[in-house]
Amino acid sequence: MKYIKHIGISLALITGMSITSCNKDFLNEELSNQYSTEYFDTPEGLEDLAISLYGNIRWHFGYEWAYGTTLYGTDEFTNANDLTNEMWNTYDNRLGPIGATPSTGAANNNATSPAALWDEMYYGISSANIIISKAEEVIEDVSTRNRILAHAYFLRGYNYYRLTAQYGGVVLQTEPAVGIVRNFERSTEEECWEQVISDLRNAYEHFEGEVYTYGKGITWTKATAAHFLAKALLFRSSERNDDWNSSYVQGDLEEAIEACTYAINARGGLTDNYSDLYANWTGVDNANEQLDEILMAAGHNLDASTTGRFGNRTSSYFNPQFSNFSGGWVRRGAWIGGLDFQRCRPTEYSYAVFDHVNDARMWKTFRTVYGTNNIPAEDTGIVLGDPSIVMILNTQNDHTYDSFTFGAFVQNPDFTDIEGRLPEWNYGNRQTPNAGSLTSEAGQWIPNSLVLYQNGEYVAPQFKSQPICNFFAGINKTMDGSRNGERGDAHRDVTMARLAETYLLRAECYVRLNQYGNAMTDINVVRRRAQWKAGENRSYYTDGSMAFENNPLNIDSAADNYIYCNLNMNTYYLSNPDVEVTTDESNLELTSFPNNLPAEDEAVLAKIGASSEYDRALNFILNERTRELLGEWQRWETLSRTGTLVSRARAFNPEAAPGITENKHELRPIPQSFIDGLLNEDGSNLSDSQKSAWQNPGY
Repeated sequence: MKYIKHIGISLALITGMSITSCNKDFLNEELSNQYSTEYFDTPEGLEDLAISLYGNIRWHFGYEWAYGTTLYGTDEFTNANDLTNEMWNTYDNRLGPIGATPSTGAANNNATSPAALWDEMYYGISSANIIISKAEEVIEDVSTRNRILAHAYFLRGYNYYRLTAQYGGVVLQTEPAVGIVRNFERSTEEECWEQVISDLRNAYEHFEGEVYTYGKGITWTKATAAHFLAKALLFRSSERNDDWNSSYVQGDLEEAIEACTYAINARGGLTDNYSDLYANWTGVDNANEQLDEILMAAGHNLDASTTGRFGNRTSSYFNPQFSNFSGGWVRRGAWIGGLDFQRCRPTEYSYAVFDHVNDARMWKTFRTVYGTNNIPAEDTGIVLGDPSIVMILNTQNDHTYDSFTFGAFVQNPDFTDIEGRLPEWNYGNRQTPNAGSLTSEAGQWIPNSLVLYQNGEYVAPQFKSQPICNFFAGINKTMDGSRNGERGDAHRDVTMARLAETYLLRAECYVRLNQYGNAMTDINVVRRRAQWKAGENRSYYTDGSMAFENNPLNIDSAADNYIYCNLNMNTYYLSNPDVEVTTDESNLELTSFPNNLPAEDEAVLAKIGASSEYDRALNFILNERTRELLGEWQRWETLSRTGTLVSRARAFNPEAAPGITENKHELRPIPQSFIDGLLNEDGSNLSDSQKSAWQNPGY
């Protein structure tokens, strides 16, 4: 594969030539830069503008909106004790058109406004519009013109996909605006999906196969366009659009299957080891960022000129508040791959939906053990490198720990009575496969400990509640030990699409066409990769903290903090106390679908009342998407699309359940700042009734 690794010069140039200001809404199309737009009348200018489109997608991961608009308020994640974006999870009255500030009840000024996504997507669309309007006239070389048009159509289609998925019908602006335009019509959702699909079809037709041309890492190709074309077609044919989509469904599903098939065949299948996608991240631009499975990523590197206004902040959002647990046994810093901002706390569903014994994805994703790198108290018997935070992710039918006392600084002498449960920890011998115990001696203190279930009850939220639980097993998909300081931005790419999802998209299309056998075949491709392979150590855990080994900060006490804290172990055997130590392969393949599903799925289906073949199949795929794609920035849109957002949030997210409302929260509020800026054709302000007509129902 051919990649251009450094695009800083072009991005820096285009930053100075932006057509619309980032800090104003998209109504303002005035030119405010030191360069002439005549540069875009040259092939070089349009090529640079096409390269700059890669910068637009970085915005999605630069701040609190990364999780607020995509993960909160769903079945998978709820808020912990940090309340920055609480309203996006609880659906209370602070989630409205004007946004929330401290004066209107927000916890701080970092709360995400509904205008954030709206404004930024139109910012990228304006650049794409310039390219599309000028390419035919400016660029004579057909291959170059097609490449540039492919990128412009793709970015415009992708941005309108995000807008329509979040807001429903939006403004379709497909020509460069001249001056300040303040009179718009709101297109219907049907018209918007037609535009999205048209743009992505154009991108698919213009891309020259799997030819990599721009950006760092895996760049946009024909397979990328195919994947998102399939997503758009599936969205149009899904439940949210049942009022008008009947004439599209059959054709859209068949075309989506064709698009998925191209992407799957072009990229050649899944990466062998799930850990290579996220856990085995060794540093900036490492080989795992170039995997064929990755169809789209927001590229990041060490080049400060490509950072833009927002770096990659995602490493801060999935960790529990480990440094604030009783005793302060874990000191945070760049040696741990993320800050402990406790934004995204997994729900009970997110643990229970896994097969805890046979699904390797669970144990390659959740971090359950932190080592002691700080000893603030005396006479405890704890030494540096002993486990100080231990999270046992057991199941509801496990009664091993019913009589144990868990929580902050509690002695658990029975931990080491369960032999062979975790790799032995010895300084200089970080991983002894399949041997040893959790602690070095019976009766050793575990300063902070957690269990999911006691006496059949889900008790995990009871630990460290102040007033909301900040003690949970976070996920590792964004961890980055290459940060240049405790609060430094991450430098790793953020995956936005990959082939495992393509298989699940195609499986869902088959389900909608009542082709359950074909759906099961695709699902099993994903589940086979998720099985433990023969010889794998089920106790082993790692994450992107390992990049600290190549970090210039890895000297002196920082090196010790890294070694003592990152123990490369999980609680697999403590969480599955009836499982003998083994390196045998496991089996997750379905033999029947959608009947006779695994027990963890049957429990979910029973709770939401899914009984028909179709409902069982669809909700199984939603479960499988959680197991495969947990935390990958798309859950809210998936549930909104399938008409399951309200039912699943009510069933599995206690914080969201009281506030979420049908026929309202499946869409986001249209930003009031945009509506207030609109004028009628005669230049008069909109009346209150006209403004109300622009807004989504219920807001």
